[in-house]
Amino acid sequence: QVQLVESGGGLVQAGGSLRLSCAASGRTFSSGGMGWFRQAPGKEREFAAGISWYFGTTWYADSVKGRFIISRDNAKNTVYLQMNSLTPEDTAVYYCAASNSVSYRSRYFLSSVYSNWGQGTQVTVSS
Repeated sequence: QVQLVESGGGLVQAGGSLRLSCAASGRTFSSGGMGWFRQAPGKEREFAAGISWYFGTTWYADSVKGRFIISRDNAKNTVYLQMNSLTPEDTAVYYCAASNSVSYRSRYFLSSVYSNWGQGTQVTVSS
């Protein structure tokens, strides 16, 4: 079982930056990847960014492309989400998730491909 703990959320003004961290402990995967999802009030959870474990290939939702950067530190079993140029529309609870699916590269944007989820961290962007 993999345990995921997010940190780094908070309140920031529009145009500012935050970096989220997701530390993984327990069983680790050699396939699949890690993803960041977010859920705004009254909306469904949506994919934001993903990264493969082995090659470090990254994917982004159009809404965050060019502003967010996902990265990983395999030695620390930690995944990061650097969020820049934040807007009030980025306000949400952000969740990290882990997948060991061999088809991760074609399904990274689906919440169903992830088997483990963190508890979430709140990000609030004020205007």
